[in-house]
Amino acid sequence: MKPTEVFETYWRFAAERQALYFNRMRDPEGPWTSDPILQAYRFTNAYRAADRVSQYLIRHVQYNDQRSAAPEDVFFRTMLFKIFNRIETWEALEQAHGPIEFERVDFNLLSGTLDELMRRGQPVYSAAYIMPSPNFGHSRKHDNHLALLSKMMEDRLPRRLMQKPSLSEVYASLLEYPSLGRFLAFQFTIDLNYSALIDFPEASFIVAGPGAIDGISKCFSSPTMAPEDIIMDVYETQAKAFSDYGIEFQSLFGRPLMPIDCQNLFCEISKYARVAHPERVGVSGRTRIKQGYSRAAAALPTPFFPPKWNLNDEVADICGTTKALAPHDVPLLRAS
Repeated sequence: MKPTEVFETYWRFAAERQALYFNRMRDPEGPWTSDPILQAYRFTNAYRAADRVSQYLIRHVQYNDQRSAAPEDVFFRTMLFKIFNRIETWEALEQAHGPIEFERVDFNLLSGTLDELMRRGQPVYSAAYIMPSPNFGHSRKHDNHLALLSKMMEDRLPRRLMQKPSLSEVYASLLEYPSLGRFLAFQFTIDLNYSALIDFPEASFIVAGPGAIDGISKCFSSPTMAPEDIIMDVYETQAKAFSDYGIEFQSLFGRPLMPIDCQNLFCEISKYARVAHPERVGVSGRTRIKQGYSRAAAALPTPFFPPKWNLNDEVADICGTTKALAPHDVPLLRAS
């Protein structure tokens, strides 16, 4: 396969977006980057687990010491949170019903709270990705999703997932449920793997989403490998790629990019290239970036990652003593 000029931009984007993350952590005022595209549009972090919603999930939903660590509760909280994928919805549910625990939850009461949010004109679902409605016979989408979650619990899915020997088999089990296509089933697999419910290497399995496939089509002329194989190859050769392009990359407190991060970066480079490389149309045909970036002068909280990753002591050392991370003010490559 022959890489295009967008492939070099892929690596430069990864490094600059990661530098922006550390710059914002160090300095709430900024500027955090001199890259005009990153200044104008919203992009996810280079590492999925560092994004705001993932951080909330890990810190407040999965690993809060005040919550039950029973597998059923960990699974139920994770899935309830991720189905809506919106912090405000989760907090509204807990404000109305108290701490979420499976044994004491009333699905009808949850539905009533979601109905009330909708009556107030408040969004219930995140706009990050489309959540198709499973067909459980309800008129409201959220009632069908609550019925889906109820069915998972009736099937004793948490305990079944704990018995699976691999991340791919966890994914296959989720894929059996209605409305969970390849993309959503894999996203939920990664979210559950953050928790203490299951523990598999993130590098063991990947599923390419539609955005990543579009990004891959811009990075390579007539790619001959499967998208998942390309993502795995990029994961395995990242150190060499950064070195070959002369790029300094600040890892996530010593953790390299995982396949899920490389997958997400392909999705983000698909958007970035619409401005940086407009001549590379890709397979989606999209030409505009929808989400602009509204800069908020606020320091990022000290991040918290799944304890099993053994990063949090390193986070405390760096964030507690070293805010002087080298700033990156070199713009990314532009198409001529």
